[in-house]
Amino acid sequence: MIKTLLLAGSALVVLAGCATTADPAAVQPASPEVEAAVAPIHSAAPVVPDNILLADWSGPFDGVPPWDKVTPELFPQAIQFGIDEQRREYQAIANNPEAPTFANTVEAMERTGQRLDRVLSVFGVMTDNMSTPAYQALDKEWSPKLSAAFDEIRLNPKLFERISTLHAQKDSLGLDAKQNRLLTRLYESYVRNGARLNPEQKQQLSGYNQQLAGLFSDFNARLLADEGTFTTATAAEMKGVPQDVRDAAAATAKDKGLPAGTFAIRNTRSAVEPVLTFGDNRALREKVFNAFVNRGDNGNANDTNQLIAQIVKLRADRAKLLGYATHADWRMQDTMAKTPARGMELMMRVWPAAVARVKEEVRDQQPFAKRDGVSTIEPWDYRYYQEKVRKAKYDLSEAEIKPYFELSNLVNGMFWSAEQLYDLKFTENTGQVPTWHPDIRTFVVSNAKTGEQTGLFYFDTYAREGKRSGAWATTFRSRARLLDDNIVLGSNNNNFTKPAAGQPVLVSLDDASTLFHEFGHAIHYYLNDVKYPSLGGSQRDFVEYPSQVNENWLLTRPVLERFAKHYKTGQPMPQKLVAKIKAADTFNQGFSTVEYLSSALVDMKLHTQPGGVVDPDAFEKQALAELGMPREMVMRHRLPQFGHLFSSDAYSAGYYSYLWSETMDADTWAAFEEAGNPFDRATADKFRTLLLSTGNETDRAEAYRAFRGRDPDVNALLKRRGFPTK
Repeated sequence: MIKTLLLAGSALVVLAGCATTADPAAVQPASPEVEAAVAPIHSAAPVVPDNILLADWSGPFDGVPPWDKVTPELFPQAIQFGIDEQRREYQAIANNPEAPTFANTVEAMERTGQRLDRVLSVFGVMTDNMSTPAYQALDKEWSPKLSAAFDEIRLNPKLFERISTLHAQKDSLGLDAKQNRLLTRLYESYVRNGARLNPEQKQQLSGYNQQLAGLFSDFNARLLADEGTFTTATAAEMKGVPQDVRDAAAATAKDKGLPAGTFAIRNTRSAVEPVLTFGDNRALREKVFNAFVNRGDNGNANDTNQLIAQIVKLRADRAKLLGYATHADWRMQDTMAKTPARGMELMMRVWPAAVARVKEEVRDQQPFAKRDGVSTIEPWDYRYYQEKVRKAKYDLSEAEIKPYFELSNLVNGMFWSAEQLYDLKFTENTGQVPTWHPDIRTFVVSNAKTGEQTGLFYFDTYAREGKRSGAWATTFRSRARLLDDNIVLGSNNNNFTKPAAGQPVLVSLDDASTLFHEFGHAIHYYLNDVKYPSLGGSQRDFVEYPSQVNENWLLTRPVLERFAKHYKTGQPMPQKLVAKIKAADTFNQGFSTVEYLSSALVDMKLHTQPGGVVDPDAFEKQALAELGMPREMVMRHRLPQFGHLFSSDAYSAGYYSYLWSETMDADTWAAFEEAGNPFDRATADKFRTLLLSTGNETDRAEAYRAFRGRDPDVNALLKRRGFPTK
């Protein structure tokens, strides 16, 4: 559980994995010093209750979660027992009468909290993927309690004294480079999170953290409620919308008990964007758009503005207490960028060119709009008329692409790519292990050359009520040789619209990119091979890098030729269509860049407010006006629904990280292009061994320099987006 503490200022997704055969010598039993440190725990430990959540995971793959036996009622006992057990483990380390050593302090901490880790891994899935009022109530109750439990460890003066003593002596302890890095990061994390505060200040800090945990839970519940709504439409209003989208909306309406002939458009991105792109009925586009962009901002019981104001103020107060000018300054201590100024510098390098491109895109749209009697392009018009521009400029439309982007074929394509590049083989075993929903598919992960099983992959692809929006990757067990955790359990989670029975799932180019993006996270944690759990994660502005690199393989010729097959005829995508997609490579980059970057800039501006007193709606408007936000579009995530920022601290003052990571991503793809082959194994092996498999065992900037021989070149990013490089 030390990794949870250490990663509090870093990426909360712990990435770990391996595609190579384990070295048995690397699996290390606890040393005598560690055994001595934890002996008092075992001798006085209470009997573990008969609760399936507290039992060691059993079955194949070194044990799997008992998803089929999970109920909300099991969690209070399981979480409390896990907290109490973890407390005893840390108290035994803190109160050890022996002088601190790396083994009896740092390594002992690495072994703590494993049972609570397992419980919370399951709890996270139930609150993210299967949320119900019962799980929301549990989240609201236990989030502050868990925050207090972790603060109790971070703010333990005896524990910090041992860590501090070791840190002061680290040059004389005979540590190897990884141990030195672990100790250094542990010490810095404790300092950053308040270990040096006096008792009164520590109590105040823990109060802030507990209040924030409760507010995060409330924000999630309100956003989920608004995303559970839908917009109804008639067949006439749905004119122009692709048949597969119409079928899904009809199925949703039927599930909701609406009259025959009614369509229900869920208030989620995957359901809304096809209507905004293809729907001929402008009034419907406006209605669907407003419902989507005003999630959390309707002045009703689900409005999130007051919650956001409280969160921002508490974050500012906490930063001041910890000795930092702003929340952003505190959050960015453990990042590659290091300071808000560096993050802003990169974003503002790209912003002017992106805004200029949007103005060009709007000019291109205006002739098409005028034909429809539309004199002013509104935000609900942008996608619709941009699609007409694409057709006119490149003889290309999303409707032409989608029949070749059938979900199952794309999944096979991403698996095939991983095998060609990294020897990761995915073999379906759905039905052989428990899952949390009948729609989940599962796959054995193995080394394609040796056959060794290295992981289990859960694939949760469809949107449903109770599942949060967006797309994300999760691990339930990460590889850590110290703990003999060798088989990685992880998942990808998407929100594609589930089709009517017997219908294919056809996805847009954007959704296909998201599919490959999330799978890039999966590749990262299946390849990651570290000894210490706390060095398995990544800094926030690095964690998106492997996933963004993986998007590049989607449109490579080998993948398109093998897997972009027409869902009816089975014929591969014609070369003429492939050529048109390539020709339109930088199309719509103004819109996509401004949509994302406006969100990242507002995030950073919000969290560099020293006092933290804001009216979210007013602040958003003012910040966008200062930036010169084009009136024809909105942020990808407006503040009232910005879950990245307000469902936890994870991405707060950190949404810039996608652009930071893309700078490395574009430059990395340039390395494959320089090799003359997107599947060049020498480049892939270097990428894997230096960057994907090493977790945080080495400095990430140094690791990148070892890979490329230099720092990433931002011009590669600008070139990719079709923006001027000077």
